[in-house]
Amino acid sequence: MSSTKVYLCDANSTDGTPEIARSYADRLDVTVIPGGIPSVGRNAGACRARTPFVLFIDADMELADSTLVRRAVELMKRKKLHCLTTNISCPVGSIWDRALYAGNNLMQRLSRLAKPFSTGMFMLFDKACFDALGGFNERVLFAEDYLLSQKVARNKFRVLRGRVLTTNRRFQKMGHLKLVRLFLNTALHSLNESYYLRDHGYWQSEAQRRRPAPHIPEQVTLSPAPARSRQGSTG
Repeated sequence: MSSTKVYLCDANSTDGTPEIARSYADRLDVTVIPGGIPSVGRNAGACRARTPFVLFIDADMELADSTLVRRAVELMKRKKLHCLTTNISCPVGSIWDRALYAGNNLMQRLSRLAKPFSTGMFMLFDKACFDALGGFNERVLFAEDYLLSQKVARNKFRVLRGRVLTTNRRFQKMGHLKLVRLFLNTALHSLNESYYLRDHGYWQSEAQRRRPAPHIPEQVTLSPAPARSRQGSTG
């Protein structure tokens, strides 16, 4: 990871995230930059990247497989892809959490038959293609990753074998049924951009809706260098 530039887009966190990130400076080339809603934070990191590829991951993702990023970059180069994602796994969640993430993984693979679907939990982009598509739409309040991945040509999109690990915080926060309903509505309104200009309660649970300024999780942007060989490591 020492050869990979990491941009942590901090959305005014109050838990010491910037300080924790900087404490890894002896092992990571990490820079903390101002964030915001996910689309703003992701774009802020991408505009600073100077490498052929840019990787977007959520702050609560765990890259348990040390070969994942290297294999992703190699596949992007070999197949001349524009966008790539991988499977999402929730090992600490309930059977319902795991089942719903399995459904998400299936939909990602099936999306190659119609319009690509990648979550921002792990989204590797060809930087030139990302710039040509205009980056993430900063007007939308959720599903900015879904909207951008839909613009990628089907033959330029892949789901890499392997997985990244996440928690079940999304299900704990909103509930399983509400998230499933939101997922289905997102797909049904894919041609109606105005639908995404409202957050539909995504950032707040029922108990929080009366409270102002919900905390938005940090975003992480990695700028991996191209793989030199199968033995080389880019992150």
